[in-house]
Amino acid sequence: MTQTPPICNYEGSDYQSTFWDQGGRSYEDQAEAVALRRLLPSGGKLMLEIGAGAGRNTPRYAGFERVVLVDYSLTQLQQAQERLGRSARYVYVAADVYHLPFMPGIFDAATMIRVLHHMADAPLALRQVRAALAPGGTFILEFANKQNLKAILRFWLGRQSWSPFSKEPVEFAALNFDFHPQAVKAYLKQTGFILRRQLTVSHFRIGLFKRLAPTSLLVWLDSLAQLTGDWWQVSPSVFTCSQADALGSRHEAANMFRCLVCGNTTLQVTALAVACPGCGQAWPVVDGIYDFRLRESVPG
Repeated sequence: MTQTPPICNYEGSDYQSTFWDQGGRSYEDQAEAVALRRLLPSGGKLMLEIGAGAGRNTPRYAGFERVVLVDYSLTQLQQAQERLGRSARYVYVAADVYHLPFMPGIFDAATMIRVLHHMADAPLALRQVRAALAPGGTFILEFANKQNLKAILRFWLGRQSWSPFSKEPVEFAALNFDFHPQAVKAYLKQTGFILRRQLTVSHFRIGLFKRLAPTSLLVWLDSLAQLTGDWWQVSPSVFTCSQADALGSRHEAANMFRCLVCGNTTLQVTALAVACPGCGQAWPVVDGIYDFRLRESVPG
């Protein structure tokens, strides 16, 4: 197992309630829903949701037979269980994106929304996603845009030291990164993805706009502005839709997990643990959540 970059951990966080439910983010949430409807395939067998948190977006994947929710935080996944229930349609997995415990090529699609901005090694994370996707699978990635209009204006006015036009990520707070669109495009290409479409999202993420204009109007305007995403990217958030390249093969397996230590793909899964008969490593199942986490992390 390779050394893991630092991990942002939302364990014990009330992020869902304070940021989304009570934080005045209805416009952002609905604008993201519009982008997802435009980019998601109509359906499939198995969907991978990375950084699922409390399951805010999960109901939007209704066309898929099963959804695997991955988050590093056990408490976030417990909140998702409360929201979504414990039907066989949902599989809850505590893991970090740098070490995904899945068989290669088993997912039809994957999403990674409001997650990349916590990635200290974005290409490493994207390689793991590509390995889990079947050839031709759809990958929807959202990233925080370094080249947004506010950052450009602040830079021109001398109120910001870093350039929004340089390609390297900027870490504006601990494990919080903004990325340049061209850098993300390069990351996707080098990790086995073919970029098909871009949507710019949350153009009106300004407190004054949200106070003065109805949410429905802002969402409608944003839905129009999103369509310029393949031409230019100056919004705070960008959604990309990519296709996994043709390398590898699709795997149909009753057991979706592989051993993170030795790579064995014939693990023994019970209600209490997932065990590897090859190397003896075992991972607990905590209240219905498969716990494949490493233990080093940084609070979110």
